Amino acid sequence: MQTLTKLGLAATLIALPGIGLAQEADTTPTNADIGFIFTTFMFLVSGFLVFFMAAGFAMLEAGLVRGKNVTMQLTKNVALFSLASIFYYVLGYNLMYPGDGWSIDGILGAFSVTSLEPVGLEGAEPDLTYASVGSDFFFQLMFCAATASIVSGALAERIKLWPFLVFVVVLTAVIYPIQASWKWGGGFLDGMGFQDFAGSTVVHSVGGWAALTGAIILGPRLGKYKDGKVHPFPGSNLALATLGTFILWLGWFGFNGGSQLYMDTAGNVADISRIFSNTNTAAAAGAVVALIMTQVMYKKPDLTMILNGALAGLVSITAEPLTPSLIQATLIGGAGGAIVVFTVPLLDKFKIDDVVGAIPVHLFAGIWGTIAVVFTNDAASLGTQLYSIVVVGLFVSAASAIVWLVLKTTMGLRVDEEVEINGLDMAELGMEAYPEFSTT
Repeated sequence: MQTLTKLGLAATLIALPGIGLAQEADTTPTNADIGFIFTTFMFLVSGFLVFFMAAGFAMLEAGLVRGKNVTMQLTKNVALFSLASIFYYVLGYNLMYPGDGWSIDGILGAFSVTSLEPVGLEGAEPDLTYASVGSDFFFQLMFCAATASIVSGALAERIKLWPFLVFVVVLTAVIYPIQASWKWGGGFLDGMGFQDFAGSTVVHSVGGWAALTGAIILGPRLGKYKDGKVHPFPGSNLALATLGTFILWLGWFGFNGGSQLYMDTAGNVADISRIFSNTNTAAAAGAVVALIMTQVMYKKPDLTMILNGALAGLVSITAEPLTPSLIQATLIGGAGGAIVVFTVPLLDKFKIDDVVGAIPVHLFAGIWGTIAVVFTNDAASLGTQLYSIVVVGLFVSAASAIVWLVLKTTMGLRVDEEVEINGLDMAELGMEAYPEFSTT
């Protein structure tokens, strides 16, 4: 026992100098460090949530297309996200956020490959008032990929795989970053006072405009509009579509909440929680309005309209999720749900075939949400909001149309009639999503 006591005493005496040194070394982070850490952490967690929206889009589209085209939609969604992840860092990010490196001031950003901070920030002097470059890039990438996902669903069941993926490269590397720089990169629309908190216009309407031009150039699916009537093509799995909607709803908390851009003060944290609450309320209102309206108009509730109503509510609140009260968020989201119910049949009248309802949800509700900012944010001007909607719409539509037409001429956009009738899964990919249900 005495031996053990002596050994313990000796160990304590040996450790004392180390304890003293540990007490002398102050490793407490500064307030600036803490703000940098929390904001970076917020971007990463929000980015994880927005990343999960890729799964939401994939499930929504897989559920709303016919069984013979499910594998194609899943392939497109995995491929488009992967391509966006590469080409956004190769070109897109610095085009969107050029800092002092504008090629044309306020209009065209920088042409350079994205660089991250060195390992452990060794030798670097990070901007402690913001967040790490890696976290900001990761977060913004997810928005870029979401824009491409919007296009995928609208053009389903008749577009070839490779021309679509070429369009995705151009969209994510050039078209999306250029227009986004005009607002979020400090470009000319931002200088005019354009307000778009998380992207009703910058993200959602951009995907909507690209989808609209593609749908017009591509044409409707065979048999969709025949003998003056609209022939609906029911989706293969409404359970998947519903799952996809809930995943998107979840991801939107990161989409809007992370767009607060800072989590370094109590005020910013309170604002993030306010954004979460308004985002959820708007989605709920969109779903409820679609539920009631389809019951009144069609005598039965329409699940696909309800799902898109929720998504339209989310798109509608995205331009300004912070300043509205809960009541205002309910009205904004509810109006988005009504827009979907009215505009889905409107597209059919013009014989514009949108398989999943992406254009009503992301374009029309995106326009509404951008206008609605003026009702709750005193910094917004109706004239500036409308001008910005038109500028972005014209640019994206013109650029997308050029790319679509070039692809149509060079590669061909649309599959052959026989392929479309039999399904793209077997013809383009040689596999089916549900082989056990095959009739052959």
